[in-house]
Amino acid sequence: MRELFLASGGGALGLFTAISRLKAVHGRIVRPLEEAGLELLAQHLDGVDVSTLIEMFRAEPDSCLLGTDAVRDGVDVPGRALRLIAFDRVPWPRPDLRHKARREHFGKRQYDEMLTRLRLRQAFGRLVRRGDDRGVFVLLDSRMPSRLYGAFPEGVEPKRVGLAEALAETRDFLAG
Repeated sequence: MRELFLASGGGALGLFTAISRLKAVHGRIVRPLEEAGLELLAQHLDGVDVSTLIEMFRAEPDSCLLGTDAVRDGVDVPGRALRLIAFDRVPWPRPDLRHKARREHFGKRQYDEMLTRLRLRQAFGRLVRRGDDRGVFVLLDSRMPSRLYGAFPEGVEPKRVGLAEALAETRDFLAG
């Protein structure tokens, strides 16, 4: 995630499916990003409510923000201030009691996949808010099944690439 944020020059949103991973990544990338002149904001760490964090992120186009589902679902940052979304893992539903009951009632695996596609669609929708918005969406999980590709809009062709290629394509796309 650090290298992706550096490749985009900021304007990056890192989304996590677990708070513990968000905190661990924050600890590893905060200093290198600061040294590169990129401010790193983080849900669950900065002691600031989500709406204020998003306002701060929107106001500084080269900042980066780490968050979980509340950020994924609540971000409206059109323009250059959001040009990269990096998702740590496929956002499968958590198997709590409520989910297990709904899963049984609504079709088991198909229900899980429907929820996951909706979460991916929601996250991708944060990236393109206006007709002139451009950005890169990276899922850092090699276990994404191709049957979830329907989460993305028509014309968006997901590619499986290694990290080095993802970094190069991010730099090239955002420079163009």
